[in-house]
Amino acid sequence: MVLSRRRFLHKAAGLAAGSVCGMTFASAHAEIHLGDIRLDVVKDGSLTLPGALIFDPMPQADLNPILKKYQLSATQLTRPCNVTVMRQGERTILFDVGAGAGFSPDTGQLLASLDSLDIAPEDVTDVVFTHAHPDHLWGVLDDFDDPLFNRARYMIGTKEWDYWLNPNTVTDIGEARASFAVGAERRLRMIEDNVQFFGDGDEILPGVVARATYGHTPGHMSFEVRDGSTSVMILGDCIGNHHVAFERPDWPSGADHDQTTAARTRLSLLDQLAHEQIRIIGFHLVGDGIGHVDKTPGGYRFVPEGL
Repeated sequence: MVLSRRRFLHKAAGLAAGSVCGMTFASAHAEIHLGDIRLDVVKDGSLTLPGALIFDPMPQADLNPILKKYQLSATQLTRPCNVTVMRQGERTILFDVGAGAGFSPDTGQLLASLDSLDIAPEDVTDVVFTHAHPDHLWGVLDDFDDPLFNRARYMIGTKEWDYWLNPNTVTDIGEARASFAVGAERRLRMIEDNVQFFGDGDEILPGVVARATYGHTPGHMSFEVRDGSTSVMILGDCIGNHHVAFERPDWPSGADHDQTTAARTRLSLLDQLAHEQIRIIGFHLVGDGIGHVDKTPGGYRFVPEGL
């Protein structure tokens, strides 16, 4: 069998990551079945950020007991990066593509994780973006700066696309995140000839409906995957952690573009998820990101599966 360049890189990445970690990736994912839909959650590694990026706008006196409860540092926060893979019939769909190897030392593991499912980049038929932050978009290019998933159709919300392609964004977003805007525009331009746009409420694939969850970014989208009366919500970053976002969803987070809108989105969504007991997959939630939401007297609680 002749290996394509991308399949060779894919296999090499899997072997290298496996040898470094002293493990195989065969068990490094979780899966959910909904009728003829199979969802797998794989890893792109983890992202370590300054705690201030999230915690600074919050009331510090009330924040400290929550940090203590969850054994968190106020100065540094490490979060998993969970990529959802959906397979249905002949389709293999990725929801976000991770950060790639160049963004953070502990990201860029998606190819190795996909190898555990015997999926190579050319097997991917569709890529769906929740939003265009680096840890969700930058893995779209390979080591040669070409589109990695070269046979895929790309899908993104119209509002999100328009924001990152607006020439004013690079200045309006602020100096600290100007590189996000530059990087997003460059990558989106690389795939723009094969992009399909959608809006709130659109069925983008059979059984998959887009849900507007604005605030983290101006056009952030989540996705409800449904079979009959059973559904799973792929959240992206609209609920970005398993601690403060659940305990005090009304608090502003420094990670959000529009803090007021993002808090309103979290409150509304958590209320629905808890009431309807919809399973969720969170990009930065602990474990495999899979679980459900419980209502508590003072807020909400993430209940992970498999921990």
